[in-house]
Amino acid sequence: MNISEQKAEFMINLMTAKVAELLAAKGGKSITASMSEFMTTKTFALLFLPGSYLYLESPEYILDMLEAERWLEV
Repeated sequence: MNISEQKAEFMINLMTAKVAELLAAKGGKSITASMSEFMTTKTFALLFLPGSYLYLESPEYILDMLEAERWLEV
């Protein structure tokens, strides 16, 4: 897949914002609190791994991954 670094960065930022919005709506938290929470997760780190292309998935898919990550920590 041939995606420029600039486009990948844009998509990562967009997915981060969209996932934070979903978290805020689902958990009744502010977007800022949800963003901070998301940015400390393994799922967020995976967004930045070259070749993962996670940023091409839907925000709902990424949120599902995040919820699975949380379930595994229990």
